[in-house]
Amino acid sequence: MSPHAARQRRVRRSVAVGVPIAVIAAAVVTGTATGAQTGGKEKAPRITSTATLGDIPLGTFSNSLLPGTVDDDRDVRLGGIGSDIYPAGRKGEFWTVTDRGPNGQIKVDGKKRRTFPVPGFDPAIVKVRASGDTVKVVDALPLTTSSGKPVTGLPNQEGRDEAPYTYDAKNPLTYDPNGLDTEGIVRADDGSFWLVDEYGPSLVHVSARGKVLKRYVPQGLKLSGADYPVAEALPGILLNRKVNRGFEGLTQLPGGDLVMAVQSPLSLPDEDAGEGSRTTRLLRFSPKKQAVTAEYAYRFDPVGVVDPGEDDTSELKISSVVAVGRDRLLVEERTDKAARLQTVKLDRRSDILGDRWDDAATEPSLEQLDDPAGSGVPVLKKRLVVDLGAVKGVPDKIEGVALVNSRTLALINDNDFGMTDGPEAFDKDGRLVDSGVETTVMYVRLPKGL
Repeated sequence: MSPHAARQRRVRRSVAVGVPIAVIAAAVVTGTATGAQTGGKEKAPRITSTATLGDIPLGTFSNSLLPGTVDDDRDVRLGGIGSDIYPAGRKGEFWTVTDRGPNGQIKVDGKKRRTFPVPGFDPAIVKVRASGDTVKVVDALPLTTSSGKPVTGLPNQEGRDEAPYTYDAKNPLTYDPNGLDTEGIVRADDGSFWLVDEYGPSLVHVSARGKVLKRYVPQGLKLSGADYPVAEALPGILLNRKVNRGFEGLTQLPGGDLVMAVQSPLSLPDEDAGEGSRTTRLLRFSPKKQAVTAEYAYRFDPVGVVDPGEDDTSELKISSVVAVGRDRLLVEERTDKAARLQTVKLDRRSDILGDRWDDAATEPSLEQLDDPAGSGVPVLKKRLVVDLGAVKGVPDKIEGVALVNSRTLALINDNDFGMTDGPEAFDKDGRLVDSGVETTVMYVRLPKGL
């Protein structure tokens, strides 16, 4: 998790406890509407409204869904719901999803340790309404196992996932094979949800009330002990995902197929190759066949183009994909400070599923190629739609993008639950020193339709 810059003001806090969702939904803070209407033809994208989520204690939120889940929230507020955003039908309403919960990194003896300050936190699907300058929680669904227990956001497997520690990085926590680091979300016609996860990486089918129906993982993952069905239905090459960079973007095409994005290039044949690569992958999944039916190579722009001044290629990520036609996608390329939206068309001739680029033994690997197209790889062609880094008022770390209409996008940021990295994230009493970064939903108007 990358640290956010702290704001100068003190963050207002709510002290309510034991309040149900219907009540905490009313806790809001005001934002600022921007992007007033201008006469004449629009020449640049602009923000038309901004709404912010208020102060809701994380313990209050979690325990209203599953009583007794969180015994101490360490003054962390509800946040992190900006992992994705999906239209909920009514004007201004969206489905969002949290990630694995508050987490950070602290160096101990020169090595980074992943901390989970609220280990009892259960990832949740959260329905919000953006109205005027406020964001309200109108519904929330805890993610649960087959027996109704919380899935938690803790890592699954020792040796593969990051080891979990307490808030101060001093004491190890227990791994949880049920744990999910949820990111993208779509809602199916039958009311169920599809989510993607960074740990497996996984595709997760969830009931309309939040119960995990099935988790689809890469072949060879050998995840045991989960309290829900697990199917090894994804290509085994995904076992080479970078730690904490599994699936993040997810969308559903008009025909029903799902498309998911690997957040960053795979670590093939090793971590150094993945860190320096600009080629990641999109996968097409058929819910009817319960199988991946296509795979595509996606090429990032140079990091300095996406984020002027940044020179670390490993900062490139895909955080959101949005269907904008039968086989067309809007793809978000980003760093933590900037983002650009591109359109691509999923062409059958670009499918690499099952060929040599989908084989971990191939040398050089797809990720090692400086010019994949020149080496015969059918890289997806793309077209820039909007550079969000050039739109005044767009916050850092935009992870969710939704299409409101052909000329309007809804964006949401991941505020990381107000956490920063390092031991300074908590005071001497173990209470959060909030970054002041708020969860924000905003509308961006494009000069012309997609």
